[in-house]
Amino acid sequence: MRLLAERSAELRALGIAWRITGVASRRLGWIASPAGLNTTLLCSAETITPATFPRHFLQSKSVYEWLHTAGADVMFEATSLNVQNGEPAVGHIRAALEHGAHAITANKGPIVYSYDELRDLAANKGKRFLFESTVMDGVPIFSLFRDSLPGVHLHGFRGVLNSTTNVILTGMEEGLSFAAALQKAQEIGVAETDATHDIEGWDAAVKVTALVRVLMGERLSLHDVQREGIRGLTGEQVREARTEGKPYKLVCRAQRTEHGVSASVGPERVPLSDPLAWVAGTSSIVYFESDIFPGLCITEENPAMYATAYGMLADFIKAVEYES
Repeated sequence: MRLLAERSAELRALGIAWRITGVASRRLGWIASPAGLNTTLLCSAETITPATFPRHFLQSKSVYEWLHTAGADVMFEATSLNVQNGEPAVGHIRAALEHGAHAITANKGPIVYSYDELRDLAANKGKRFLFESTVMDGVPIFSLFRDSLPGVHLHGFRGVLNSTTNVILTGMEEGLSFAAALQKAQEIGVAETDATHDIEGWDAAVKVTALVRVLMGERLSLHDVQREGIRGLTGEQVREARTEGKPYKLVCRAQRTEHGVSASVGPERVPLSDPLAWVAGTSSIVYFESDIFPGLCITEENPAMYATAYGMLADFIKAVEYES
């Protein structure tokens, strides 16, 4: 929301006018006003409560009612990842598309569990289902292949796509224990208080599944991804690997075979001749192999605070342009 406000001049230059007509969260509930909500007030979300809003703004009891009351043209969905079934994000996006709104999400779950359904529903409704922020923040991976590389056949990819484990491994290389490196990742805001999904490789496996389903067109299940996290690595192992010129990275892989696509996530010792070896801290990298481009590498170097928000902003612009 702050980025929307800060980029208002750029949006006006593109002929885009906007207003926030609804906000929903666990703390605030379903808040809607078709005339628009106070953006300045909403940007100070830490201090607002349901009591901040007039009573008639709080009448909605469900996502469907909320969308109708708000008269939403576009919905931004940013709930936390549920690796079990993708809910409630899947339901929110389905509701938005059925309402007739474009749906934009930063949540990987809907792609893993309901990509085909939501893609087809969006097409049937003449709306966009966009999700550029789900992998590597706002780096345009999905739109790169959809818009700039049509007809390219992707054979596979490999990469380092989880910032938490990357920060932990970097910290261990610098002499920290696993626990101290994890604490550092939490202090800088990269890791959640419960970082299990990152440490055990679930977040990376979800990203692999999303990339395979969208870019390779294969209905890979999350549980088809061979997964191993970094919890079993010791500081001694990590520092020894770095000294020997083959540092540990949590590597994501997918490769097309005659039987479909094989995919994995796990710690690997990567030689310094490989670009994956040089990615440290909060940086990410993915290396694609295709029929036209045998090696196409995208690196994100220590993303800024607004990187994920920018991906959603870019998707918003694409959704509006779709109406033109």
